[in-house]
Amino acid sequence: MPIGLTNAPAVKFLGHVNDNEIIHADPAKIKPMTKLTQKSVKFDWGEKAEAAFQMLKQKLCSVPILALPEGSENFVVYCDASNKGLCVVLMQKEKVITYASHQLKVREKNYTTHDLELGEVVFALKM
Repeated sequence: MPIGLTNAPAVKFLGHVNDNEIIHADPAKIKPMTKLTQKSVKFDWGEKAEAAFQMLKQKLCSVPILALPEGSENFVVYCDASNKGLCVVLMQKEKVITYASHQLKVREKNYTTHDLELGEVVFALKM
């Protein structure tokens, strides 16, 4: 992250991490960064903030460890469709069970949004 004179990059980055339902960061470990988002705090990117940023970056870039399903209840499927492909994540109790993606074929790139969304549900059920 380019270190600048304002806290805008830190606020934007932390907004992404905090809004993400799959990535959970320990608030105590990222406190040096969250402190920088407060208006009353002078922006000072020190060693602790850099260490917190590197830890978050590692968490964002590493593949989650897959877990085995426990029973047959409380599964959650997260789906996303774009003009490039479909992706699906199957989770149980906030643990990733499996994930899959599918690159769209030429004809599928012409599908409407609701057809793509339905396609990802079908794709998820076939997993």
